Amino acid sequence: MLNEIKKDAQTRMAKSVEALRHDLTKVRTGRASTALVDHLKVNYYGSDMPLTQVASVAVNDARSLTITPWEKQMVAAVEKAIINSDLGLTPNTAGTVIRINLPALTEERRKELSKHVHGEGENAKIAIRNIRRDANSQVKELLKEKEITEDDASRSEAEIQKLTDEGIKNVDDVVKAKEQELMAV
Repeated sequence: MLNEIKKDAQTRMAKSVEALRHDLTKVRTGRASTALVDHLKVNYYGSDMPLTQVASVAVNDARSLTITPWEKQMVAAVEKAIINSDLGLTPNTAGTVIRINLPALTEERRKELSKHVHGEGENAKIAIRNIRRDANSQVKELLKEKEITEDDASRSEAEIQKLTDEGIKNVDDVVKAKEQELMAV
């Protein structure tokens, strides 16, 4: 029973770190990446579809992306999705190809993005601490039901704390790596 609690906590903590990694791919650094537009939804005949399902997205060079919709009539919808997004980018359209030029990040924008990355990291740490709390309360419940001894409970809590420390260290590593990527000029 205790092993199940620890395994569950470890799995959930790993998922939190992975979710942070995924969220941070959307944060724009100086380099072009298709991940910037992965989360965009395009109105496709009345329903919202992920951009990657209605167009091909490619990195042209370090500072630009090209988006080629599968259907000609989707060009306007894709443009609208980009303009309405929180990316702050302006698409340039030539026929059926949409180009997005990524301007170099200003120092002010880098600091702003760095704060955002830190905030996301804090949210991930909070999630990990909540997982620790849940796991510890499950252990306390087993102790209360007399299914485990006090020694087992304290040992389990120590192991859960180790998992928590490891999860928080992983979050810090992910945030630090993203910050270095942001600050690289």
